[in-house]
Amino acid sequence: MKLAIGIAAGLFILLVLVRNKRILYTVAEKLSVFWFRLAAAFLVLFLLNVGLGLLGFFVPVNLMSGLMIAILGIPGVASVCALSVLL
Repeated sequence: MKLAIGIAAGLFILLVLVRNKRILYTVAEKLSVFWFRLAAAFLVLFLLNVGLGLLGFFVPVNLMSGLMIAILGIPGVASVCALSVLL
C-alpha cells in the first residue's frame, strides 16, 4: 500500500513538472550537476584515502563524507581531513 502511494505521489510530481518544461529542464540540470559533484567527491575521497594512507592517515570513504564534500566543496574536503586526523 505504501509503495502504491509513493508511486502515485511520484507520478503526480512528475506530471506537475512536465506541465512546465522550463521547470523540468532546470530541475534536471540541477540534479545532473549534483550527481556530477557527488561522483567527483567520491573520486577525491578515494585519492585522499590512497595518498594519506601512505602517511598513516585514513580518510573514510562513505556516503556522508561524499555528501559533505559535494555540498561544501573545498571546505568539505578540509573538514573531512581534519575529522579523520583528529578522531
